[in-house]
Amino acid sequence: MDLASRIRDIADFPKPGILFKDISPLLGDPEALQYCCEQMAAPFKMPGNEVDAVAAAEARGFIFAAPVALMLKKPLVLLRKPNKLPHTTHAVKYDLEYGHAELHMHTDALVAGQKVLLIDDVLATGGTMAAAAELVERAGARVAAYSFVMELAFLEGRKRLHGHLVHSLLTY
Repeated sequence: MDLASRIRDIADFPKPGILFKDISPLLGDPEALQYCCEQMAAPFKMPGNEVDAVAAAEARGFIFAAPVALMLKKPLVLLRKPNKLPHTTHAVKYDLEYGHAELHMHTDALVAGQKVLLIDDVLATGGTMAAAAELVERAGARVAAYSFVMELAFLEGRKRLHGHLVHSLLTY
């Protein structure tokens, strides 16, 4: 299936000079969305690549992580913005392309030693996923791999992911 044809380019969003890759058409096509999630999960069904949990940062990461977690029959761990989780949390502050952000994860969301698959829609500079990895490690778990719908290779975000397996369905 041609997933690239379901990604729309939006010029000058969110600011002039940026070419935004809009996943809305992909989300509007149930067959394409199912295929996308199946492809994101496929490598982690293979012997030797199994994971113990799936984690994603809000908000678009949740769209893909929930079905992938179901396909892999693994727990889903939510990485959220400040003041969104009701229990005690680990927190990490980090820089984004357009500012600063913070992610939180419940302190009991992962068990020490678990292998975690981190999912998001786009790998850009890698800042969000580097912060997500830090949260996973604070819990005593470890990052097994990353899976993305698309990767903006020119931003070199892969370099920030410290040699882990990075699985991207589309590369721009």
